[in-house]
Formats: sequence, structure tokens, C-alpha cells
Amino acid sequence: MSSFKELTNSDTPVLIDFFATWCAPCQTMMPVLDKLKDDLGDQVRILKIDIDKNKALATKFAIRGVPAFMIFKNGKQVWKAAGVQPLHELKAQIQKA
Repeated sequence: MSSFKELTNSDTPVLIDFFATWCAPCQTMMPVLDKLKDDLGDQVRILKIDIDKNKALATKFAIRGVPAFMIFKNGKQVWKAAGVQPLHELKAQIQKA
């Protein structure tokens, strides 16, 4: 498996979705992320990271609540938000990146 650094070091914006299987708001984001991928296709890569299985990453990025989102471009974090995000906000941030 590729390292986190390799996965986020890309010209294409990479949207990270920190989630937990027990988190109801995380579940509500699933169809939003599916629609985002349908709408933007190759313009974005979406990575889902389960905080319960990846505690070290969650700690490294100070994830205090889920869902939490980050956008990386060329290995650099360019955006971060916590809580449920509307589709238009995610799209706008990805296009800005």
C-alpha cells in the first residue's frame, strides 16, 4: 500500500475524508462524496480514512471530530474543515486548489 505522503503528493487535488463507521454524520456524507466524484471525475481523488483504524494519522492531523475533510495538492494541505460539508463547498474548495 502507498504511503499517505505518496497518495497526497499529486497535481490532482486529493480530498481526504476522515470518518468513523459509528458516526451518523459521516454516513450522511457518503452520497455527497459519491455525487462529488460523479461531478468532478478525474479532477479530484477522494481518500476515505477510518480514524479507528488509522489513529496515528488522525492524531498527526489533530482530527478531534468526524467527519473531517482536508484537501492536499502537491503534498501540501490547502484546506481543512470539520463537520458535514455541503456539496457546493467541497466543489468550490477542490476547484480553488
